[in-house]
Amino acid sequence: MTETNDFTAEAAATAAEEVMTSEDLAALCESRAATYELIARLFRNEVDEGLLAELMETDYPVSSGNALMDTGYYQIAKYLSNAWVDPLMKLAVDYTRTFLGSGIDTYSAAYPFESVYTSEKRLLMQDARDEVLAIYRSCGLEKSESWTVGEDHIAVELEFMRVLAQRAAAALRGGDEERAFSIINTQHNFMDDHLATWVPVFANEARRFADTLFYQGVVNLAEGFLEEDATLLAGLLSDEDEPERDPQPRS
Repeated sequence: MTETNDFTAEAAATAAEEVMTSEDLAALCESRAATYELIARLFRNEVDEGLLAELMETDYPVSSGNALMDTGYYQIAKYLSNAWVDPLMKLAVDYTRTFLGSGIDTYSAAYPFESVYTSEKRLLMQDARDEVLAIYRSCGLEKSESWTVGEDHIAVELEFMRVLAQRAAAALRGGDEERAFSIINTQHNFMDDHLATWVPVFANEARRFADTLFYQGVVNLAEGFLEEDATLLAGLLSDEDEPERDPQPRS
């Protein structure tokens, strides 16, 4: 059986309250990166055969310490345990219903783009897209050509957080704690300025459109994890002399 990574709300709370070694914090950042990677993949496109096999072999935690995460894991596991007849087709249909809709307007689905939830007329490719693109580039990153979604798609924003978590872990393992906390500060700012401003509203819409327990669970897992990670990032920085917000973060 494959186990989910060991990030839990309780572990995050402990990390924020207690003094950890660089090795402990590096391991926590790697665990966070793994969760970001999973959730980003679930939002990026439909579940394929390979991912379905991995998900069905996964041992999901019973108690993470966060109610939304617990609900999400339970819903995903329950759906997969009963997915006997053509689950890929059913999941593809629900993915389209929930996140793509009819394409007629931005009210026919829970479109997973920040611009939809932060622009007055719910339009794509608005200021939020330009802002996150500038942040990615300031960190030396460009969206992979294989990713056809826009830069403010939830999967891209989550992938950005994954990359930064891995960079922080690498810096810690390399003995560069100053760089690691600069990266953590960048994550904290991105969480506050972007993910936390729109994902809760998006999640509420997605729960209305999702028909399967699986995508209900994905949405709950994502929202719960981001809640916990926001708390963790704030807690880590409160134990340091938090650096000033830098429009060109060193990451």
